[in-house]
Amino acid sequence: MRILVVEDEPKVAAFLKQGLEESGHEVLSASDGNSGRRLAKEKGVDLVLLDVILPGLNGVDTCRAIRHDGGNMPILMLTALGTTDDKVAGLDAGADDYLVKPFEFQELLARIRSLSRRGHAATESNGTLAYGNLELNLMKKEATRDGQRILLTAKEFALLEFFLRNPERVLSRALISERVWDIDFNTGTNVVEAYIKLLRKKVDRDFEPKLIHNRVGLGYILTDRP
Repeated sequence: MRILVVEDEPKVAAFLKQGLEESGHEVLSASDGNSGRRLAKEKGVDLVLLDVILPGLNGVDTCRAIRHDGGNMPILMLTALGTTDDKVAGLDAGADDYLVKPFEFQELLARIRSLSRRGHAATESNGTLAYGNLELNLMKKEATRDGQRILLTAKEFALLEFFLRNPERVLSRALISERVWDIDFNTGTNVVEAYIKLLRKKVDRDFEPKLIHNRVGLGYILTDRP
């Protein structure tokens, strides 16, 4: 998983980064709320570990801002503030879970595993990704919807696979460009929009519900809830 750690205490941030990387995760770090919000929006993270007491934008407001930006990834609040009111404030802002410092690292990993299972609406089994009535067979390189085969080019297949591996999450054009085309996003090109349009014709035009949606100013999302 790609995990964003938003923590202003250098020793705590370093401890989390080392432990998570040793557990096989990719870690991005931010030391303040505004930077955390930007990275959550731009980098396609799978989960956010968010401290409450942060310089500038505090953790609760950062959580609320990430949700406002369209971020649907699980958010786990980390804080020394353990009162019921503190927990309610974090959950009301859009957090999925709350862990009070100090905590055992194994408990943190268990919470992350639980949130990861809860946070992905697509399922993967036997080499097939599925979301609703849309399926992608990774071994045969075949896409089907309602049992009807959909012919895709190699790049369309890669784009749809990226959506299916990140369901219910807003994906920016920059992130799609980076992950699918392996190039830095260039505002002078419309390649992402062009391929999204082609993919919609094949995946959505003749089927319900529509799955690929535009989030104005933010990017695109695979969801059955427009």
